[in-house]
Amino acid sequence: MTVRTTRRVFLSAATMMAAALAATACGSPQDTASGGGDSAAPVKVGLVYSQSGALASYGKQYIEGFKAGLDFATKGTNKVGDRAVEVTEVDDAGDPAKAVSAAKDLIGKGNKIIAGSTASGVALQVAPIAAQNKVLFISGPAATDAVTGANKYTFRSGRQSYQDVVTAKSFIGDPAGKKVVVFAQDGAFGDANEAAVKAVIGGAGAAVSSVRAPASATEFTPFASQIKSAKPDLLFVAWAGTTAPAMWQTLDQQGVLSSTTVVTGLDIRASWPTFGAAGSKISFLSHYFDGASDNEAVKALKAKVGTVDLFHPDGFAAAQMVVRAIEEGGDDVEKMVKALEGWSFDGVKGKMTIRAEDHALLQPMFQAKLSGSGTAFTATAQKALTGDESAPPAVAMKG
Repeated sequence: MTVRTTRRVFLSAATMMAAALAATACGSPQDTASGGGDSAAPVKVGLVYSQSGALASYGKQYIEGFKAGLDFATKGTNKVGDRAVEVTEVDDAGDPAKAVSAAKDLIGKGNKIIAGSTASGVALQVAPIAAQNKVLFISGPAATDAVTGANKYTFRSGRQSYQDVVTAKSFIGDPAGKKVVVFAQDGAFGDANEAAVKAVIGGAGAAVSSVRAPASATEFTPFASQIKSAKPDLLFVAWAGTTAPAMWQTLDQQGVLSSTTVVTGLDIRASWPTFGAAGSKISFLSHYFDGASDNEAVKALKAKVGTVDLFHPDGFAAAQMVVRAIEEGGDDVEKMVKALEGWSFDGVKGKMTIRAEDHALLQPMFQAKLSGSGTAFTATAQKALTGDESAPPAVAMKG
């Protein structure tokens, strides 16, 4: 478990989001950082995320976004009132056990804010720790729907799976009477995606069926034939692993991509070459890609990281939420929670709203297309769904 500690100081985001803050009658950080405690002591924030392991590339984008977000939210002065914020970074390597151990250690050392959670399995284990110890937890790129409504102390700075599937649904308009096929590998990942499509798109009136392939499959022609025979209005592809290039090539060669609307998720930029010649024929649902939005937040992010990628916005939003919590709550976690509930702010993606009743993060989602080939693909937005249009159903708070 690798620990890296840096000391940072924060300033109010009030001057950047004057309209939103005026609506909630927020004053300056000197006025609002009033949650109690020693006004001269640092505020400790622990970031537990994947610096190594399978999701290390996601974690790298998260921390880059977080640092850029802090700079933006504090206008480079790094202060909330006169209080410094001590940020400790810990590598969980995507291992829930390591994450829980790290979170407990950080809480024991006085950290009242924990953020990070690149992996869904990690987030689901850290959330109960936050509730048990009454500390604020802001989950990161972890997309599992179960983080929403996990408990009153748990929030998220990224999107959730339901928002992905709603974006996929938007490609076929009214789903009533439409035929949808899910093409996925056997296993938990495929099961989860099939279940989500049946719940979201099937629940809206579509007839949903599936074509499943063994995770070990390397020949995809038989599966392409099944898909073509089904004549779907929408093919939803959920695929992971090294066989993706061969799978996409086969679907293209067998005419699947030209016979129906094919939708899949747009992953980080490094994965785009796996689509090969099929890339320009696929419709993508997207959490984010460089160029999807144009606002002050994304300009500030680009100035720090250059090309913006999938999970940079999650880190950026987490930093904005941390600053908000400190401004309004000081050392009082209950006040931090209240300050975040119902809060709307301008993030990299656009308008973000934390739904008070279950802490879902309502946010824009995007339809995208790729153009180019090889390693020179460019993504362009075809449509942006508002936070309300992609909102998951509200759930009862579990704790």
